[in-house]
Amino acid sequence: MKFELLTTDPGSKARAGKITTDHGVIETPIFMPVGTVASVKGVHQKELKEDINPDIILGNTYHLYLRPKTEILKKAGGLHKFMNWDRNILTDSGGYQVYSLSARRKIKEEGVKFKSHIDGSYHTFTPENVMEIQRAIGADIIMAFDECTPYPCDYNYAKRSMHMTHRWLDRCINHLEKTPEIYDYKQTFFPIVQGSTYKDLRKQSAEYIANSGAEGNAIGGLSVGEPAEEMYAMTEVVTEILPEDKPRYLMGVGTPINILENIALGIDMFDCVMPTRNGRNGMLFTAHGTINIKNKKWEADFSPIDPEGESFVDSMYSKAYVRHLFSVNEMLGRQIASIHNLSFYLWLVREARKHILAGDFPQWKDKMVKQMDKRL
Repeated sequence: MKFELLTTDPGSKARAGKITTDHGVIETPIFMPVGTVASVKGVHQKELKEDINPDIILGNTYHLYLRPKTEILKKAGGLHKFMNWDRNILTDSGGYQVYSLSARRKIKEEGVKFKSHIDGSYHTFTPENVMEIQRAIGADIIMAFDECTPYPCDYNYAKRSMHMTHRWLDRCINHLEKTPEIYDYKQTFFPIVQGSTYKDLRKQSAEYIANSGAEGNAIGGLSVGEPAEEMYAMTEVVTEILPEDKPRYLMGVGTPINILENIALGIDMFDCVMPTRNGRNGMLFTAHGTINIKNKKWEADFSPIDPEGESFVDSMYSKAYVRHLFSVNEMLGRQIASIHNLSFYLWLVREARKHILAGDFPQWKDKMVKQMDKRL
């Protein structure tokens, strides 16, 4: 992987860059649609590629390990071939899913024993086997195995967890050195900064991760219920320390406003289930605020979902029609909403990039935050 930092906005820490892997170029800042189980939920690959048009999507190690299982992915030639996706893929390590299974898992120094949410069977994730699983999945960017702490989190627990995450990182790196790629392209490894919402821990963790010498770095353990102000404060602490010449990935974030505020703090990469999850429940994001398309007020509104939208669904379907689809429980409504929201998120980060390159990002960002912070 190669990262080229093109410019940093003079009025903020916002950056425009370019990541190049064996599966193509990723222009940053970038939002990665979440394809948890080898599918961006409700979206055909044709629409994903031609309309939403992301440079990279995300897959989930925990879910892909359980289904379809790594043996199937290896037989298929890796996740790219299995799902017919010839662009970049990033896989998370399963640490967040293990966090979300708090009633079904036991964390020890060796790793995490957990109970499958599918059939109750027991499995163990260690730093070593998670690296092997991600080799088999074959994503372009793979993540270290870490523990994601909850919010709120006791300081001493957060500290112990952070140090264990660092020890797990060393084990991941050692094992990767002994485990070559399976497919005919290179994989890039990102470690993850932890430390909950404690500045001293975040600083320690960022220094440890920066010293690991990886080609890119991630920030985990945020967007787990903490106030946005604490998220921004932790991000700022970490981006002060992480190397400028390497991409920075803020995991699991977030709302459109969260994304713009974190771009201003020097973040390059984002992912979140919100565009598709909220879309399936009738919440549509636009440049002028959010819409609950189920509301009766849209019943006879024949205007596009977002007049400024560049997605084909914005030009094809009215608010009234999409509301009708939701009212009759037609799956096309959820599909249109998902495509619209993903297209909006990609439009937003690409507009941010344009304004970073033009040197007027802070003014544009402040205007957009004010516009988007409304319920229409």
